Amino acid sequence: MRRAIVVVLDSFGIGSAPDAADFGDQGADTLGHIAAACARGEADTDTRSGPLKLPNMGRLGLFHAHRDATGSVAEGVELPEELTGAYAHAREISSGKDTPSGHWEIAGVPVRFDWGYFLDKEQSFPPELLEQIVEQAELPGVLGNCHASGTEIIARLGEEHVESGKPIVYTSADSVFQIAAHEEHFGLEKLYALCETVRELLEPYNIGRVIARPFVGESAKTFERTGNRRDYSIEPPTPTVLQKLAEAGGEVVSIGKIADIYAHCGITHKVKASGHDALMEATLGEIARTDRRDKPTYIMANFVDFDSLYGHRRDIAGYAAALEHFDARLPELLEALDDEDLLILTADHGCDPSWKGTEHTREYVPILVRGGTFAPGPLGKRDTFADIGQTLADYFVLRAMDDGESFLPRVA
Repeated sequence: MRRAIVVVLDSFGIGSAPDAADFGDQGADTLGHIAAACARGEADTDTRSGPLKLPNMGRLGLFHAHRDATGSVAEGVELPEELTGAYAHAREISSGKDTPSGHWEIAGVPVRFDWGYFLDKEQSFPPELLEQIVEQAELPGVLGNCHASGTEIIARLGEEHVESGKPIVYTSADSVFQIAAHEEHFGLEKLYALCETVRELLEPYNIGRVIARPFVGESAKTFERTGNRRDYSIEPPTPTVLQKLAEAGGEVVSIGKIADIYAHCGITHKVKASGHDALMEATLGEIARTDRRDKPTYIMANFVDFDSLYGHRRDIAGYAAALEHFDARLPELLEALDDEDLLILTADHGCDPSWKGTEHTREYVPILVRGGTFAPGPLGKRDTFADIGQTLADYFVLRAMDDGESFLPRVA
């Protein structure tokens, strides 16, 4: 039985998309700017130094894909002489540059409608919405009500939250309503219940996600977010390739926040994990568990720390170190695969850590492929992330998606 593994390196863009200027992102290049900073010694730390070292992803075609997307080889990088993977660069056609849009498009369902947004930087949420939340959740009130970085607002308002019992609510340029609360003083289950209430109240606003952002610690200096984040997303508007495979009797395994992103639609087995090492171990564990399979199997994992810990925080050195650590563990993943398994590495958007602000950036993403019937070499420019979903539908012999073009090789 066929098996595919898709690993999403959350926010790992490889150069400005053709419509980047429409998003204020012309010139953004997550990979290119990280590589340039490393080459210039600007990302040297106690744990890493020198040019960006990604030999395993490089052999899969990462730097070739970046060159094709930008027109030049990343600074400090030498293209490998021999490739072991097929590669492409893909543009996004969805209306937003957020996590659900990118992931849904990867699964063959681009977002063509406009999400709702809370655009005001201060007093971001409508008073009537906050009144409903406070009343229905029986809260003493809320704090925040603004655009903010999650770590910054917890440091600024966390102590007042603990003393008052008022949760911290905030948003960003994405279609999102985020709620931060202390796991012990407020309670994790109470936070989740609050998010479910807010999810229902947001229906008229067409907001993509409500995100629970639990944290621990006893003061502004010690507060830190935990791995118990939970996303409450709306359902994709049409069936994704995950749903089609599940409906056809296949197994669809979600690792990390994948199930939340797809509103648990089409997921047959969920694995929670937080942190890149834990996510890698979970992915390896699910590959081992499904080795003796009697049904087609799709495993999908999201490595979120690239985005949440380094991209949004504009931490170039941290992003570089995380990429190098992932690359160093990649051989474990490659060695765990059967000869006929299909592996795809990709991303859902950019989050250039050298860019202004703290938001995502509109970029091409890499598509790196190993296994199946793919030969090493170029797959060209892909006009939509949905080419991945169409390729998976083709691979699993499912009914075709409405969008995207399969790049699965035809065997004579």
